[in-house]
Order: sequence, then C-alpha cells, then structure tokens
Amino acid sequence: MPDDVAAAHRVAVVRLAEQLRVDPDAIRSYGRRAKTRTQHLRLAAAYLGWRAPKTLELKELDEFLLARALEHESPLLLFRPACEYLISARVIRPAPVTVVERVARREEAWRETFDRLAHEFTEQRCTGLDSLSAVDPEIGMTRLRWLGQGPVEASPAVKAEVAKLTFLRGVDAHTLDLPVLPADRRRFLATVGRRLTSQALQRREPQRRYPILLTLLAQSATDVLDEVVQLFDQAVSARESKAVHKMRDALAERGKAGKDRLAAVGRDPGHRR
Repeated sequence: MPDDVAAAHRVAVVRLAEQLRVDPDAIRSYGRRAKTRTQHLRLAAAYLGWRAPKTLELKELDEFLLARALEHESPLLLFRPACEYLISARVIRPAPVTVVERVARREEAWRETFDRLAHEFTEQRCTGLDSLSAVDPEIGMTRLRWLGQGPVEASPAVKAEVAKLTFLRGVDAHTLDLPVLPADRRRFLATVGRRLTSQALQRREPQRRYPILLTLLAQSATDVLDEVVQLFDQAVSARESKAVHKMRDALAERGKAGKDRLAAVGRDPGHRR
C-alpha cells in the first residue's frame, strides 16, 4: 500500500471498491483525518493477529539475529531471515532502516564467540596460538602457512602430513572440542583463518584473533588426520596394485618358461624312446 493512498493503482482500487460496495472515487478523501490511517492499521493488524514491534519484539529479533550471525556474517544473508522471522512471529516489520541497523550489529557475534570460548584462552594457550603466526626456523615458514599447505603426491606427502599430525597432537589440537559454537560458525572462523595472512591475523584484536586461531587449529587436526588416512589408503592401494601386476607378470613368465620346457622335451628323441 503506498503512503499516498489516493495514488494506489486504479485496477486495485476498483476491485476493492466492488467488494466493499463503495464508490472507487471515495478513496480520494481517505485519510484526511490524521489518525484514520493509523487506527485502521491497528484494527487490521488486530484482526489478523499481528502486533507492533515494541521493546520485547525487537529484543527477540536481536537474539534471533545473534544466533544467525554466529553461523555467517553476510548482511544479505541476515536481512531476509530477519524479515521472515518477523512474519512468522506476526510482528509488523519496522522501517527497513531499523532492520538494517540491527543486522549491522555483527560485532556482538564476535563478543559472543569469545565469551563462549573464554575458558580455552589461558595464558599458555594464547602464547601458543600467537606462535603460529611467527616464522619457525625448523620449517622456514610460519606454522599457519605450513598447516595450510595440502599434500601433492601420496608417497612423499604421507611423511609431511604425519609431521603435521604429530605437531597438532603435541599442542593438543585433537582434544579441542568446540560444541559451544555452531558448526557453521566454526567453519566460518577456520575459513577466515586460512584466508588471512599471518600479519593480518596479528593485527586483529584478541577478541577476534584467538577464536579464529583456535578454531583453525581444531579444524586442522581433523583435516590433517583425514588427509593422512586418505594418503595411507592411496599408498596401500598403489602398493597392492603394483604387487598384483608384478604377480601377474611373474605367473605369465613362469607359464611361458613351462611351455618352453615342454616344447624342448617334445623335440628330444631320447625322450620319445
């Protein structure tokens, strides 16, 4: 419905007028009284079971958006669910600007993430997480970059991936269980950690840096273990395939040698006697 009711589409006005059995031109005088439109809106909303967005409704919307923001941060992916939530709750949507302003409060998701993981951020743990962004003389690069390098070939890569797995087990990455965060949030933080450079991560404030590094470490422990198992399976399969071909070649050679011996015996006159 346009703000200027008299500017509504003529076809729609005529159809509505027929249902109400009134003159279509009567709409031109609608809303001359300042409170008419507001009162009618309240009556229509009450009849349909809808309510105006007051403090409680907006607080519930904020809680809904916080839960969704823990899964992803895209404003476009948050605005539509916010509108759908208001529809499902039968709350009249406030002005789009109001919804956009609440969608834009994604900083609360970072605070919530940090608070949920606060018990993990001991002084020792934070020191270890910060060391991931420093160049390690043993490998000639940062541990973050090293962990982000995927395997290339099965045989030589197994040793490198086992070394990563040993390192991750050494820092207890395999014991990190982060059920307090939604799975989508953990994947999002791990993706951010892989995308950012070590310098960019070091510049992030602790409230963002440590959750990113912690989830990246936990995700790396799972990913590297899967890669080790997959590479080991590929190596075993390659060895098995090579052994099968070798055995077939050996059997074929043995069969050929047997035929040659039989042929030689058949040509021996002494054998025929």
